[in-house]
Amino acid sequence: MTDTELDEHGRPEPPFAGDEAATLLGFLDYQRATLEWKCSGLDASALRTTTARSTMTLGGLLKHLAYVEEDWCARWLHGRAPHPPWDTVDWKADRDWDWHSAGSDSPEELLTLWRDTVTRCRGLIQQALDEGGLGRLAAHSRPDGQTPSLRWILVHLIEEYARHNGHADLLREAIDGQTGE
Repeated sequence: MTDTELDEHGRPEPPFAGDEAATLLGFLDYQRATLEWKCSGLDASALRTTTARSTMTLGGLLKHLAYVEEDWCARWLHGRAPHPPWDTVDWKADRDWDWHSAGSDSPEELLTLWRDTVTRCRGLIQQALDEGGLGRLAAHSRPDGQTPSLRWILVHLIEEYARHNGHADLLREAIDGQTGE
């Protein structure tokens, strides 16, 4: 990430007139920072808080988005084996393990897992940019033969964060009344 202006919540502002890669990466980092802001300063009980009839928690969001980044950047983009803890998960036994297991993790464990994954994935994204730019195709394809480009993966990650940041807004407001974007 390059030096950028930060907003009042410490989030990096995406460039107004950057090239395509800088714009996509800027918006991805903004969405990442939004999730971190929504989860900041909370204890384990708060990270396990649900609202309404949903079982979704902020801790679950952190772990799920760490998994999403790992899956798309390591497995799909580079064809790499999963990094711990994902390498030992029995996904057939629990398709939502990332969500369910987060309640057993401390805030420090969840934030460290998410931050370490984001750092690793930034490097994997940069490597792919260096190897072929936004048009670089992933190492992994769908069963029907379709292979996503790095551009598609970045837009998908932005979409995934943006959608879940809406959930994070509701959860954080239910926890302590904090609102904003």
